[in-house]
Amino acid sequence: MSSADDNLRSFGMSGLLMAEELRNVEQRLGIDLGCSSHSSKESPEKYYAQFEQSVRAESAEMSRHYELFYCLENSIRKLISETLQESEGVGWWESGIVPDGIVSEVESRLQKEIDSGVTRRSDALIDYTTFGELSVIITSNWPLFETILSSRRAVQRVMSNLNLLRGPIAHCCPLSEDESVRLGLAVKDWFRMIG
Repeated sequence: MSSADDNLRSFGMSGLLMAEELRNVEQRLGIDLGCSSHSSKESPEKYYAQFEQSVRAESAEMSRHYELFYCLENSIRKLISETLQESEGVGWWESGIVPDGIVSEVESRLQKEIDSGVTRRSDALIDYTTFGELSVIITSNWPLFETILSSRRAVQRVMSNLNLLRGPIAHCCPLSEDESVRLGLAVKDWFRMIG
């Protein structure tokens, strides 16, 4: 065997080892470096051809907004949970600190989900609140949040703006360019409020 064959074989083996190591990194860190084949997973992309190109393009654009809002909403839920747990302990939801109307609505939503026979979305009751209710929980417990957030009125205003922008994102309607910019500004406003 020639040295060219040895070099080629060595190069091929190095590439295979590198690809395997990159797949391990992807799996360990939960990231996509483009090395893993996703053929073993059921991919919704096989259905995409059945939809108009304009709808597919619009959905790709809207997915960015959904991802941003998903992260933001869940970070707000986490902030509320951690703040109220620090004040009231692990059983903060049952402590009376959450307004009764919200507790009642959450119980109703949870029961409806149980009665439907689907898997519960979460064990955390705060995950059954609406985005608007999150604002009410914060403002009704303002003394606990005033060291974290700069202004009660600012929280109400920013959360109200975000809630208006959430509607089209959650209900599969496109955001206009202005509303897309407004979403970015509202998210910046939220993080600016965090002291």
